Amino acid sequence: MTRYLMKRILLLIPTLLGVSILVFSIIHLIPGDPAVAMLGQHATPQAVARLKKQLGLNRPLYIQFGKFMEGVVTLNLGRSTQTNEPAFQEVLHHYPATIELAFTAMLIAIFFSFSLGVTAACFPNTWIDYAVNIFSLTGISMPIFWLGLLFLLLFASHWRLFPFSGRVFPGYIFPTPTHFYTLDSLLTGNFKIIKDVFGHLFLPSLTLSTIPLAILTKTIRGSLLDVLHQEYIRTAYAKGVGRWKVIWKHALKNALIPVVTVAGLQFGYLLGGAILTETVFGWPGIGRLVVEAVKARDYPVLQASVLIIAFTFVFINTFTDFIYAYTDPRIHYL
Repeated sequence: MTRYLMKRILLLIPTLLGVSILVFSIIHLIPGDPAVAMLGQHATPQAVARLKKQLGLNRPLYIQFGKFMEGVVTLNLGRSTQTNEPAFQEVLHHYPATIELAFTAMLIAIFFSFSLGVTAACFPNTWIDYAVNIFSLTGISMPIFWLGLLFLLLFASHWRLFPFSGRVFPGYIFPTPTHFYTLDSLLTGNFKIIKDVFGHLFLPSLTLSTIPLAILTKTIRGSLLDVLHQEYIRTAYAKGVGRWKVIWKHALKNALIPVVTVAGLQFGYLLGGAILTETVFGWPGIGRLVVEAVKARDYPVLQASVLIIAFTFVFINTFTDFIYAYTDPRIHYL
């Protein structure tokens, strides 16, 4: 077990190095001159040369890569060309919003997927099973941007149950020491602020949860059905153990082994793939920041955003491996 975990931790080093090289390469493989793209086609040669010197683009590629890796280690990739703030600081200012959104969406997905997946597996080839399968296929196939616009049309515009965009009503001012508005609003004890914050969070998190909810439902159903046909389950039934006790005590724990991997991957995708949801709902997270950085050719912020997303995904996968090792006793004997 310890050897397995140490191996996974050591694998982080080449993985993170490879991610850093990939991010540096992709940015430099973009067609055109980055300085001209930032300043516009009508920029003077003097202004272009000055910006290249400021960003270090006039140096040889290997020196640029060395400075880039130094910036990755010291969390200093330069300043945003839009706000003049440090790029990493700009990203970390928006990242709590994405974490909050992704975490809430994952909680919704896990809760409902377990309910639906276990129910469908317990009643296979019935109308309940067919209904859950139809729901799962619909959730996987539904475009996120279309679903988000539909929710806005129904719940925000037509029924006026939830706000359109943002994280909180602009008129509400309260201290945000953690930058997680759900936690900060609870600390205020003000019911109006708490209701407003959770109201702003509900629609985007519900939208973002649809794909992981559908995928996890199908995974749980398939995994549990496979376990329920194993010999030890038949033995438990033969000993007179009740059906629900067999499912919850014997079958579900073994069925969770592949589900843990899928859930970890989906959570990583949510943290890095909320661009459409954040854009539709005006959610000030890292996904929306990436869109704005691409539009403005803000390369320092774009590099910092991609690095943070990639590193987060790698760490979540590693953490998933730890949970997998704890859940699956076979790992202990590798």
